[in-house]
Amino acid sequence: MTGINPLSESPVVVVGAGIIGVSTALNLQRLGRQVLLVDRHEPGEGTSFGNAGVLANSSITPVTHPKLPRQIPQMLLRPNSPLFVKWRSLIPMVPWLVRYLSHCSASETQRISTALHGLIGTSYSDHKALATGTEAERFVKSSDYTFAYTDKSPFRAEADTWKIRYAHGHRWRELNEQELRAYAPALSSDFKFGVACLGHGFITDPGEYVKALAKTAEKLGAKIKRGTVEKIICENQKVIGVRVDGETIPASAVVICSGAWSAKLVHPLGVKVPLQSERGYHIDLWSPSVTPQMPIMIAAGKFVATPMEGRLRFAGVLEFGGLNAPRSKAPLRLLERLGTAAFTGLTWQDKTEWMGHRPATSDSLPLLGSVPQAAGVWLGFGHHHIGLTAGAKTGLLLAQMVTGQTPNVDISPYAPSRFCK
Repeated sequence: MTGINPLSESPVVVVGAGIIGVSTALNLQRLGRQVLLVDRHEPGEGTSFGNAGVLANSSITPVTHPKLPRQIPQMLLRPNSPLFVKWRSLIPMVPWLVRYLSHCSASETQRISTALHGLIGTSYSDHKALATGTEAERFVKSSDYTFAYTDKSPFRAEADTWKIRYAHGHRWRELNEQELRAYAPALSSDFKFGVACLGHGFITDPGEYVKALAKTAEKLGAKIKRGTVEKIICENQKVIGVRVDGETIPASAVVICSGAWSAKLVHPLGVKVPLQSERGYHIDLWSPSVTPQMPIMIAAGKFVATPMEGRLRFAGVLEFGGLNAPRSKAPLRLLERLGTAAFTGLTWQDKTEWMGHRPATSDSLPLLGSVPQAAGVWLGFGHHHIGLTAGAKTGLLLAQMVTGQTPNVDISPYAPSRFCK
């Protein structure tokens, strides 16, 4: 026995103060629940700080498409490939990689895409609803999301991906060379074909956006605590509290939104989730001489150029290297080399660099829902590269479930029970 006697007025403890956790906390506050938000850092200073900022409604196709297995050797050998591996970290990842690659089929791609569409298909309007009336609202901008190609052949090669997007209602406009020049004049003349995906948006400062949302939750009564959650405490298979830096805090419910660090926390609860870090990178070029008007995916390099407050951000690439290895220089050099080549005459006054951990499940879908063996524990992590995009919807769905409401989205594809034994 722990000796904890949680009262009915004990807060819902939300673990993790990135976009998922803060969105969950704010939605719980709006539904009348008291909330304690716990993180090792201040809100918005983890992975949510460093993303590309795109509200990518149409980014519903997983990396694990049918062509991936035969593309991997070429990607590892190609000098400008967006895939990097820290080889010392690879052996422990082999079981995860085997499960990950097992989803490289047409049927799995269709299934996963349908599930992802349920989370991000209305991302821009979801974030507008979350931020309206708060200080965070100014960071949410409507825009197209443009893909830039050197010619039309790579676009044709991705036909299966675009067909899936079309089947889920996403629309775009193809741009020939002259149209692309007029539409995105900052782009280099190397790009001769483009695709403007309609009805998207972006966040002009992801870190400050999350901080502003957290301030709104605080104004509604939420408490924010700095500290490391060491354990979820249960009695008779029901949550009664959390241990934070040796201190035991009563909780009426717990929502775990701690991204790539979540697997260790939920393992004692019977959730054996295969989770790895997809390490992502960005460079910010401050006071740039040229700036696009909307986020642009540089298709060949699989990175995004996003106009942000005071800077131009190049974000993307993918590195498998675990949670503990230091950041690599090669992904940052690649982003700078390809990014500066993509925009004619680009100069800047200062540059900052970042690396973060995107939480990647083996089946490309997040865990969203209750833990079967621990009543009152809810999970919201594993969003791969769509954490910001899905953040507003995920937080609303979690808040609805915690408060006993029925979401209007089929949440069965994200059920944590798929990793429980």
